[in-house]
Amino acid sequence: MPQNSDLAEIRNIGIMAHIDAGKTTTTERILFYTGIIHRMGEVHNGNTVMDWMAQEKERGITITSAVITCFWKNKQINIIDTPGHVDFTAEVERSLRILDGAIGVFCAVGAVEPQSETVWHQADRYKIPRLAFVNKMDRSGADFEHTIDMIRQRLTKQAFAIQLPIGQEDTFEGIIDLITMKAVYFDQNTMGVKYYTEKIPDHLLENAENMRKQLLEYITEYDDELMESYLEEKEISEKQIISAIRKGVLKHQFVPVLCGSSLKNKGVQLLLDAVNYYLPSPLDVPPALGLKPNSDQEVYVHPDPKESFSALAFKVQVDKYVGKLIYIRVYSGSIKRGSSLLNHTTGKKERVSRVLQVHSNKKKDIFELKAGDIAALVGPKDIKTGDTLTSEDLDLLLAPITFPDSVISIAIEPKTKADKDKLDLSLRKMEEEDPTFRVSQHKDTGQILISGMGELHLEIIIDRLKREFNVQANIGNPQVAYRESIINKTTATGEFIRELNGKGHYAIVKLKLSPVDSAELKPGEKNRFVNSVTPDVIPKEFWDAIRSSSLSACFDGPLMSSPIENVKIELIDGKFNEVDSSETAFSIAASIAVNNALRKATAIILEPIMLLNIITPDDFLGEIIGDINSKRGRVERILNSNKKQEIVAQVPMSELFGYATRLRSISQGRAIYTMEYHKHEKTPANVQDKILKKVRGF
Repeated sequence: MPQNSDLAEIRNIGIMAHIDAGKTTTTERILFYTGIIHRMGEVHNGNTVMDWMAQEKERGITITSAVITCFWKNKQINIIDTPGHVDFTAEVERSLRILDGAIGVFCAVGAVEPQSETVWHQADRYKIPRLAFVNKMDRSGADFEHTIDMIRQRLTKQAFAIQLPIGQEDTFEGIIDLITMKAVYFDQNTMGVKYYTEKIPDHLLENAENMRKQLLEYITEYDDELMESYLEEKEISEKQIISAIRKGVLKHQFVPVLCGSSLKNKGVQLLLDAVNYYLPSPLDVPPALGLKPNSDQEVYVHPDPKESFSALAFKVQVDKYVGKLIYIRVYSGSIKRGSSLLNHTTGKKERVSRVLQVHSNKKKDIFELKAGDIAALVGPKDIKTGDTLTSEDLDLLLAPITFPDSVISIAIEPKTKADKDKLDLSLRKMEEEDPTFRVSQHKDTGQILISGMGELHLEIIIDRLKREFNVQANIGNPQVAYRESIINKTTATGEFIRELNGKGHYAIVKLKLSPVDSAELKPGEKNRFVNSVTPDVIPKEFWDAIRSSSLSACFDGPLMSSPIENVKIELIDGKFNEVDSSETAFSIAASIAVNNALRKATAIILEPIMLLNIITPDDFLGEIIGDINSKRGRVERILNSNKKQEIVAQVPMSELFGYATRLRSISQGRAIYTMEYHKHEKTPANVQDKILKKVRGF
């Protein structure tokens, strides 16, 4: 593959952390120092570039991942600022799927907080090289060493400081760079734009020399030339150290730890240097891996602008001025304004009318996108998150993005007749944008149900309906998003033999349904279909229709019309007629067979289990654990964290409505918590009986 000098100058990075660790403030400083903005906004003032939604400004949190491009010392840096709240974990998931590198931001007071672990392990899954930035070194209680110790204990043993703080809390005044062995100070009159180096203060020199020695010992294994110089006690250049650290980062064997205070304009410019030095360009990461459609043959996509075009649609956004925006990461080739592409996921051709470089909520028209770029397309109508986009000559399906299940639902209905059409259209638009937001209709009551990842998630959705779409609606009480499954094997037959409009239809399908462990299913797979018949029993041209219809029939369970999960559907027999058999007939017969089998089987309800993380002072530990036990919860572990206790527990979602008020009452407002979806598991028999009585109105 020919090397491309432009690609070597690109950095596609994400900024990720626990809520309130300082991601958005750090990004705001990056934009200021790179010249994208000329006045820095503050999260508490609601005027930052990246938090542009009204709901973000009011709550002081990031809700949607925002994309922006900036330049630092001849490197193009495409940044995605991701949310820290667990209800918006889908934004983190889809961002990490297409990034090459990331910065993990940690609060020097809170250190490794619950959501820090979640996003770090999400990045582990995608094997993303990272930097760690210990922020808020000026805050009361800031402790750099404790934060690094927690990173090593909880996240990775490969984290090592390449900087040291000069002072902590209100005495924090600068940074020691262990590579240059200089003290760096930031001029507050220029808001940190100007900074200067001096000798390391005498009282800190010995510790800095010891830390540098440990750093050199650690990184020599990544660079033979550096090891030789170190063993022979030759002078080691800054260039050698930077090269060795970069090699370690790209091998996922080293995580450089930096420090600073974004709010006080200290350390961010050195962080930008580290992004350029250590994080990968598109040429430094393994080629994107995909499959040939309808086959298991692997295809490797190299980041070469001269290859055929391929890209992944990682986000869809409906803009009231521009229309539908398709955010893409280009993996190979190029695409120009006015050209056509093929959506390999749906098989449909689409035309690109505009290509936009995105600056948060502002857009700039450009002519062309090339391999390594992250930008947005306007024009395609039928593209969803996770779709593979290619030129027509390339047979490729990139790995889709897997999102967690929704865990909470509420009923919603329009207040007036005039609101009905607007509500339907608005919900469809938001469902397109957010893969963890679901809209369905209860088959018995006809109510519209909206489902999401948590109470805050749905609260934001309802607020957007009122503000953005001007829809007035009545809202029901929150409900748990249950699933159903079966615990025994069963077989059933579905027949569709009749004459419609003078044309005969004939299909008989026999299916065997059996429970399957979720661990045996592929990522994103809820149920499995297996074909055990030969073409002489049912011709091949009907197999896809049977498979598709069988899996679709699993959206309506026998107990409470919830989706069915963890079931293997096996096609074991059937009959056809050479004249009257059709895909439609076999599709209907398969659906009938699944419904018959589900109603013969012993069905169970699966309830969502949440992973609850609580950080509390010691005084309230016993009462909080007792409360968790009373909620059918299971405490997994208790960790000592900087004079506080961290409780990690699994608790059913149905027991956690209003938990914020309950925890505040127990702890006198001093404990905090986060929760995220963990899994669905079998509901105890007595609880299932109560659920069914409530559903059936007994």
